[in-house]
Amino acid sequence: MNQSTQRQQALAPLARSEPWDMLIIGGGITGAGIAREAARRGLSVLLIEQKDFAWGTSSRSSKMVHGGLRYIASGDYKTTLLSVRERERMLSEADGLVNEMHYVMPHYKGKFPPPWIFNTLLRVYDKIAGKRYFKYFKKDAFLRLNPNIKQDKFLGASQFSDAITDDSRLVMRVLDEAIHDGAHAINYLKAESLITNEQGLVVGTTLKDTASKDKDQTYKVHAKVVVSATGAWADTLRMQAREQTEQSFNKQIRPSRGSHLVVSQERLPTSQAYTFLHPADKRAVFVFPWENRTVLGTTDLDHPPLNDEEVGITSAEVDYLLAATNSLFDDTDLNREDIISTWAGVRPLISDSGDGKRVSPSKEKRDHSVWLDNNLVTVSGGKLTTFRLIALDVLAKCQQVLALDDSATQNQAINGDQVFSKVAPIHPKFATLPSDLQQRLQGFYGLQLDTLLELAHEEDLAYITDSNTIWAEIRFAARYEQVIHLDDLLLRRTRLGLILPHGAMTPLIRTRIKQICQQELGWDEQKWQQEVARYSELWQRYYHLPAA
Repeated sequence: MNQSTQRQQALAPLARSEPWDMLIIGGGITGAGIAREAARRGLSVLLIEQKDFAWGTSSRSSKMVHGGLRYIASGDYKTTLLSVRERERMLSEADGLVNEMHYVMPHYKGKFPPPWIFNTLLRVYDKIAGKRYFKYFKKDAFLRLNPNIKQDKFLGASQFSDAITDDSRLVMRVLDEAIHDGAHAINYLKAESLITNEQGLVVGTTLKDTASKDKDQTYKVHAKVVVSATGAWADTLRMQAREQTEQSFNKQIRPSRGSHLVVSQERLPTSQAYTFLHPADKRAVFVFPWENRTVLGTTDLDHPPLNDEEVGITSAEVDYLLAATNSLFDDTDLNREDIISTWAGVRPLISDSGDGKRVSPSKEKRDHSVWLDNNLVTVSGGKLTTFRLIALDVLAKCQQVLALDDSATQNQAINGDQVFSKVAPIHPKFATLPSDLQQRLQGFYGLQLDTLLELAHEEDLAYITDSNTIWAEIRFAARYEQVIHLDDLLLRRTRLGLILPHGAMTPLIRTRIKQICQQELGWDEQKWQQEVARYSELWQRYYHLPAA
């Protein structure tokens, strides 16, 4: 099947004549979670995304599924409570996709926080989780395990646990569960404008196919309720909905950029996450292992008004993260030449402080908000960890305009009666795989794992260099996961563009990827060269280093 045929199949649901129960705009984790919960309740659901699934914030987060320890310190106990409970739930249900990770906070004489304050917070954190994760390491014991950490005035270190994931794969997994229950999801469809009735109520949208060579290709889709889950872009459609009835509108979304650096484990080996305060502004920053690499993050800066373009790190942010890391590790001396890749995402913070004096982005609350404007339900804010709770709040708001059967328990596992880790593949190839790869593939692909294994050639079961990714994942994504561009494949379906040198465009890797794209997408030489040129420009500009 070539790409043109795949696209025609993806767009087929747009021919539906009757209104959908729910049209969801936005293909990140929030939109995917809403689609999942709506589909399991028997609603007819269409989700559309103007770029690629998880293209925005949901592929550019810090990859952490965490309770938000700092929220306790700021008095936001509710956010921590809900987040910790969801973290525990995801660790239980999504083994292989969401995995426990130890964090350590080193303590230094005269530096905040002192051990007694931090350890008190950790005991509260553990009490919320109902588990004992906290552990304190005295100076000598910790230094034996972490000899490269700064030792001057070092007192000891506190250890606690949160979790880590592949955020983009989490989106695809939740979307797949929604599709399994009857939802439809289509990428590269942009909501150009809202369709309203005589009363000014939103009853659908006009969609533009941004992947089509025909720039005038549009579709009109009607729905009983339209949900905008566009994150940092949420104000745009809300403004359109309120303009229909001449209601005043004050923007609610405060875009905040968070940026990250990726370096090799050889340059900075880590088996756990370090959290510490930046010496310049005392913000919490992290150094943590991810996909056999080490990640440095994150920044938290106000971002200019958004358009449809990519977001990239700035030179000042590169310096900021390098300075933080070098302040914690003796003799590491990381520099720009050590950086494999970068990524930056924009968080949709909900700000109630208007245009007056505002707190720093780091001090804004991470709560989500749901609004109803003339049949348009808008959701923004919140955390990756609480996506399921956000979806339930959206459905509760939708009940004001849409009758829905909410008899399905709100505490069901994300993929129905079975938890993620219990989806048992039956394909004989599965037994030949290493146990850690079995666990990873079950978590990443769930119900689709047998399909992936059936599609895989024998040589596809090999790892791609020193990554955790096997070639079968490239082939499966190209065949079944609506890949339109090369960056869909290398930056979101897999993360090879973030962890391999030169965005995975070294000769041997590039040749094999080309072969798979030709076989599964039907790309000829001209199309391949166009995609390589497009991807290379994008990667250099937004996923590598900015000008010094």
